[in-house]
Amino acid sequence: MGRALRFIVLSRNEECAAELRTLFREVGDIKVVAEVEEPALLVQAVRQFPVDVVLVDLDPAPELILPVIVEVASAEPDVAIFALLSTTDGQLILDAMRSGIREFFPRPIDGKTFSEAIEKVASKQLESASQGKLITVMGVSGGAGATVLATNLAVELVALAKGGVTIVDLDYRFGQVATLLDVEPTYTLADLCNSPERLEQTVVTRALVKHQTGVHVLSRPSSFAQADTITAASCVGLLLALLQFNEYVVADGPIRFDPGARAVLEISDANLLVTQLLVPHVRNSARILEGMRESGCSREKTKLVCNRVGRDAGHLSVKDISDTLSMPAYASIPDDWASVSGAINLGEPLLTHSPKSKVRLSIEEIAARLHGPEQEADDKETRKKGLIGRIFTSA
Repeated sequence: MGRALRFIVLSRNEECAAELRTLFREVGDIKVVAEVEEPALLVQAVRQFPVDVVLVDLDPAPELILPVIVEVASAEPDVAIFALLSTTDGQLILDAMRSGIREFFPRPIDGKTFSEAIEKVASKQLESASQGKLITVMGVSGGAGATVLATNLAVELVALAKGGVTIVDLDYRFGQVATLLDVEPTYTLADLCNSPERLEQTVVTRALVKHQTGVHVLSRPSSFAQADTITAASCVGLLLALLQFNEYVVADGPIRFDPGARAVLEISDANLLVTQLLVPHVRNSARILEGMRESGCSREKTKLVCNRVGRDAGHLSVKDISDTLSMPAYASIPDDWASVSGAINLGEPLLTHSPKSKVRLSIEEIAARLHGPEQEADDKETRKKGLIGRIFTSA
């Protein structure tokens, strides 16, 4: 299957919801963008979130839900509607089909039948634009260097991507992405999150600021009051909308591991966990990883990045941190505070300010690995053969 199908689930039954979550994990390639318990909220959710499939549990009162299905099917004819139904009453099934429901599944749901149904939907999505990748950059503590990495990573990805690249500042109160790139936003994250309707490309594009490097910027809210209005659901909806129009969306954040963070991490394709060679950072890293395990977040997408490596770290090494966390280091960024602080104070990316600095080159390498991880081994072998060839040629 291509990109993950985006589901909205309507169910009042927690047992059914748990069964669906298990089924989704087994089937794979599914992202649940919203879960609602009341039929009246379904139309609003479909308007707000990009969605491919609406899955509704019709029990125990189908007559209350079918009118809502009719409204959804009329407003969004391209969205597939699946239904769970315990009864086999012919008239009820006929009424449901007339309302716009495409597939019915008795409980317990047969995994093979369900997989075949979503394959049908996926096959119809092949001609549509592919969804971009979300890369979250999460510092384990303030000052870890997540914002510097996120901002410069987005800039580096511009040179690799065929589509757009947008960076989003998820530090709602003290975010500095716009400052690091010296841009003046007219609209912010809050303006888009508070939009009651589904976000169209023209609306999103108008709200972004384009930096001279080509990266688009969505800044933090301009006031604390606006920051308080952003919900986890609205943030996830916005990120999903941005992924429709960009090859990469880089998020500076989430900045803490809470329910809102878990919602964002659930839809991310890669999460860079940024730490320094400091005991408090290692302890925070362990707590975050444990929180992910307890909440069911995939740890496979999380990649450990050790920052400011090479300075006096009080006897801690990258290997010490990796061994303590039982997690290999995905990348190490050298300590080069002179280059980094100069770029920050001038509002320039490292690509512009210090293109040959070790810290900029290390971030460029991270971007290349994220862009083509499957080619990484082949690229190393190619470089090796190229070197050998040059040696023999020169000889």
